[in-house]
Parts: sequence; C-alpha cells; structure tokens
Amino acid sequence: MSNNTPSGTPPKRLNERSRMVTEGVARAPNRSMYYAMGYKEEDFINKPMIGVANGHSTITPCNSGLQPLADAAVTALKSANANAQLFGTPTISDGIGMGTEGMKYSLVSREVIADCIETCVNGQWMDGVLVIGGCDKNMPGGMMAIARTNVPAIYVYGGTIKPGRYKNKDLTIVSAFEAVGEFTAGRLNEADFKEIEKRSCPGSGSCGGMYTANTMSSAFEALGMSLPYSSTMANEDQEKIDSAAESARILVNAIKKGIKPRDIITRKSIENAVSVIMAVGGSTNAVLHFLAIAHSAQVAWTIDDFEMIRRRVPVICDLKPSGRFVATELHQAGGIPQVMKLLLDAGLLHGECLTITGQTIAEMLRDIPSVPPANQEIILPISKALYAQGHLAILKGNLSPEGCVAKITGLKNPVITGPARVFDSEDAAMEAIMAQKIKHGDVMIIRYEGPRGGPGMREMLAPTSALVGQGLGETVGLITDGRFSGGTWGMVVGHVAPEAAVGGPIGLIHEGDSITIDAHQQLIQLNISDAELASRKAAWTPPKPRYTRGVLAKFAKLASSASKGAVTDPELSQPS
Repeated sequence: MSNNTPSGTPPKRLNERSRMVTEGVARAPNRSMYYAMGYKEEDFINKPMIGVANGHSTITPCNSGLQPLADAAVTALKSANANAQLFGTPTISDGIGMGTEGMKYSLVSREVIADCIETCVNGQWMDGVLVIGGCDKNMPGGMMAIARTNVPAIYVYGGTIKPGRYKNKDLTIVSAFEAVGEFTAGRLNEADFKEIEKRSCPGSGSCGGMYTANTMSSAFEALGMSLPYSSTMANEDQEKIDSAAESARILVNAIKKGIKPRDIITRKSIENAVSVIMAVGGSTNAVLHFLAIAHSAQVAWTIDDFEMIRRRVPVICDLKPSGRFVATELHQAGGIPQVMKLLLDAGLLHGECLTITGQTIAEMLRDIPSVPPANQEIILPISKALYAQGHLAILKGNLSPEGCVAKITGLKNPVITGPARVFDSEDAAMEAIMAQKIKHGDVMIIRYEGPRGGPGMREMLAPTSALVGQGLGETVGLITDGRFSGGTWGMVVGHVAPEAAVGGPIGLIHEGDSITIDAHQQLIQLNISDAELASRKAAWTPPKPRYTRGVLAKFAKLASSASKGAVTDPELSQPS
C-alpha cells in the first residue's frame, strides 16, 4: 500500500477495493463483514470508502453539537455515490479540565486523536477521511492524522459558540476565569460572579474568542484544508450543517481528482496559515501545533520560522482575549476570506497554493473585496493595523536556549525585570495567587509542567486569569515550561525549552533571582553568571516521574521538546 502517489493518479485503494467483487474466494471474508452492515455488491465497485471521524461528545459544549454535522456529511456522501464509514474520536475539554490534574490529558489527547484516526483510516484502508472536531486538541490531532495518512481529506470545524451576555457586555469562558480573580480581590460581588459563571457559555460550540479552537480552524481554512468561511460559523446555525454537507461533496470530488493532503500542506501553505494566525491575534498554542502538523506532513518548519512570519505580518483583527470582539462578529465582518484577501493584496500570502476545492488561494479569493466592510471595527485595513508586527514572539536567552513563546499584544510595555517567585507546579502557584501573595513586579516561574515533566504540558488559564482579575496582568510576569490557553493574555511566556524535567535552565532558578522578559529584544534571561548557572546545572538531579503507568507515563517517555512540537514520534518522520 502506498500513500504517496502523485496527484492525478487514481486512488490505489479504491481500485484495489473495486476488485474485491471479482477476486473470488480470497476476498469473501472481507465482503462478508460489509454485507453484515447492509452493503450490497455494487457498493464495492467505484464507490470510495470514506471515513467520517466524528468527535461528537457530551463531555464538552465544544463537541456536543457535532452529531448533526456528522449526519449531514454522511447523507451527502451517500448522495455523492460514496460509502460513509463513521467512527468516533475522543476529546478532552480544556475548559472543564483547566486548573485540575485532568488538564494533563489535554495535549496527550492530541496524540490519541491523531493515532485513532490514523489507525482507522489505514487499518480499514479508507479512500478518504472527513474529520469533524470542536475542542482545542481535536483540531491539530485531526490534521496530524490527515497529514500522516495522506489520503484525500477535509477538516470540518464544529463551529464556535455564540457569546454570552451580562450587563451589556459579551462574555466568553475566559470571563468566568477572570471573574475568579476579580471576586478574590474584592472587585466583584458574589451575585455578579455567579451570573457571569452561569451566562459565559450560552450553548454549544467552541470557546468564542480567538482562542485555540478558533485559531486553529482559521488556520486550517488558510491552509486550504477547510472550506471558505467555515472556520468562524456558529455551531448552532444552519449554515454550519450546510457547510458540513458541502465539505463531504468536495471531498468526493477531491478523491476523484486525486488531491491529497501533502499536495496542499506545504511549506508555503503553512506560511499562509501562520500569517493568518498573526493577523487575527491567535493562540500561542498554534506554535506548538503547527510544529507538530509540519512534522506529520514532513515539511521543514522550525520554531524560528514563526518569528520570520511575525516580523512581516501585522495584527489587523481586534479579537478577544486581548481585543474586543468574538469569532461570530469576525464572521459577520467577512470572516477569514476577508482577512486573507487583505494579506494577499499586500503580498503576504502565497496565492498559488492549492486548496481542497481544487482552486488556488488566489482563485478562491478572486471575488472577495479588497477593502473590509465599512461601519465595523473588527477587520482593519493593513494601513490601520492594530500592531505593525505579529503578536506571537519567539524569545531566546540563557533561560530558554531552544526558544519559547510570548504573546506580546495588548500590553503597554512587554518588558519586565523582577524577582523570581518559584513554583514547581501550577497548583502551588495558584495557591499563592489566591492568597494574594504575588505582588506588582514579581516574575512567577511555574516549572515541571512541560511535556515530560507535567506530564502533558498543562495550560495556565487559571493562574493567568486570576492575575488579570486581581489587576496584575500588566505588572506581573509569568514564565512556564507548560502552555497557556488561547484565552490567556498578559506578561506571559510559555513553552520554555528545554523544560525543567530534562535539566533545562528553568529548573535551575532560585527564589528571588533576577529575571528579565524583554519582547522588544526577544530575550528571556536569568540574570546570573555563566559560572553560577553551570554550577547549578552540575548539582541538579532529575525528579522522579509523576506517573509510571498508563497514557501519561507513555507520553512522558515519548514526547519531544516543546520546541519540536511535543510530538511522540520524533525519530520516525524527520522533516525533509
């Protein structure tokens, strides 16, 4: 079996399966299994077997509205003379797991999802796959599997949640986390606190700001692996169901044309995706996930490439968490196609890149206006950009030789030097914040939360939101070898590599050490001598693993550095 035949070649799997009818006794057991599910003899002749990887789950509102999309896709596939093979994929709710031990499973679930889809697609010899997902790790997990298997594929995003509303303000899940800090600091009364908690998530769909799920969906649209406009639709709207059905029809056409993921996911298309991430002010997690996606597609891409894109692409969308608007409002203002058209006209996109529709990016955007709609402040002309350069900066220094990620927009001054407040877990750090032991000018260090040390690289939305709620978001630095939610903003630096658990410098910091974060100079520095740093390194001993069995123990043993995407197959598929 080969997954690497060039575009235009009829899918080998379909040709092979069509022969099942005529190959006689040897193939009878294979056919029997299909007959048991209602298949007929004609279903094996020139009808592609298309997997529908369905992330529906009542674990989280992000995925609780996916079943209607899967149903629409299955119906459309059958109408297009294809066989739909529905199978499930798991999900973990970042919002529900946030701040708990359960959050350690979030990044792990990315790998599990990718492995599940790869296993089903290759194990059942499917001719194509339509992946449906909602919550954060559904997105990269699905795309990693798509890139690995390299059969014709399309990603169907489950859709965003609509904003909650209280006292004339839009609410998102981050509103609830920030309310914790405000209530603790005495800046919010109990009645308002409870109302914000109840109203932040009014229905199904993924978190509403330009957080990780909406960041990745936007990037997949720019990548060419999802349909135009699909990344900012609300889950509860009919257009999202219609888009899922159209995605199925487009996929059948892609199978006929032999358009495969690695024809689409290239160095240039990843540059397009990252350019859109910068333009919309997307999540820090996109750095980790696109390193992993590029790895799966065998595309040469490094952490330094994000900095190359950042320097040339401005932020032109005023979106939460650091801005004012949510994804549904971005959709109403023209969505990702409008953002892409502005970038294309400015020479910041590769218009020749192929999309799953068979059109190029330039062809897809031909009829999109060259100026954003009037009477809206969500998508701005490049001449009136919020920031001249992108917001996701890659910092390096003696504290992170391999590089780390800082979100630098929305801050008056992204520079701080202050005393280290050192915590060996998120839980210990959160206790200090809630006890109001963190003061203006402190630099919090949360370590042993990296891919291996956590394990699982927990997101720090609870601590960062509590700091913002207490009025410390602009004046307290936070550095971690863990991750941040897409909803995080403030003086925060994550993905510090090497991580503490493997002897990285973040594990050598002492309480009270002077630490500098300087986004202008792209510097993260432990202000001690090289000799002192070497002495501490020599005295350091690794901690015992927090888990010795099960999926977390597996991840702790297999995960690569965050600077490599924290992938679990680093030695098996080196970028070309």
